[in-house]
Amino acid sequence: MKRCLSWAAALAAALAAQGAAAQLKMPKNPPATAPAPAAPAAPAAAAPAPAAPPVDKATADKEAAGKLAAGGWLLLLDRRDWGRAWETSSSVFRSTVPLATWMDAIPKVREPLGTLVERQPLQSMYKTKLEGRPDGEYVSVIFLTKFSDREVQEIVTTVRDTDGKWRVTGYSTR
Repeated sequence: MKRCLSWAAALAAALAAQGAAAQLKMPKNPPATAPAPAAPAAPAAAAPAPAAPPVDKATADKEAAGKLAAGGWLLLLDRRDWGRAWETSSSVFRSTVPLATWMDAIPKVREPLGTLVERQPLQSMYKTKLEGRPDGEYVSVIFLTKFSDREVQEIVTTVRDTDGKWRVTGYSTR
């Protein structure tokens, strides 16, 4: 029988095994004395970039709700309120990531980052299918986050939970 781990269980295992190993390193600044590289010449007839597919209002509303839920949940992490973050996560997350595992793993991921300086959402994506997950409504949001010790991308995935509210079902940094 093929055994399938849920995404949340895989996250818990990865968090426990690797801690903050998946984080980006701070970009290296060139020496102050080095001249800036010359900008490449623009092509004479550049083709226009392909337009993003149109997003209907319902999808845009779902993305906005998922982004809001993700941002609120990240504030709990910023305050180091690990228990409350776990309590407010999705039912699937709570059933696959035991509280004790979460309480042990998340500080190892977050504490090396330092304190929050700035966070900006880069991209959000609404989907009804995610690999290894049951069909549903998901919004994944990528945030570019600057902490006092590092700059990372935080990826927060929310799901419309059984009560109809958007709740976090996945978190990672890179």
